[in-house]
Amino acid sequence: MLRWAIICLVIALVAAFFGFSGVASTATEIAKILFFVFLVLFVVALIFGRRKPPR
Repeated sequence: MLRWAIICLVIALVAAFFGFSGVASTATEIAKILFFVFLVLFVVALIFGRRKPPR
């Protein structure tokens, strides 16, 4: 998920460099959403991750 957020961010930077502001803003918003979804899933995985069964 983080990989997709970084890819969208790179697409946004390239589009902004070449002057495609509509594409850049859309890709930036997608990158933001994916990054925050990644953060939420990461925190959930840390909290509810694998636990060793009691002996």
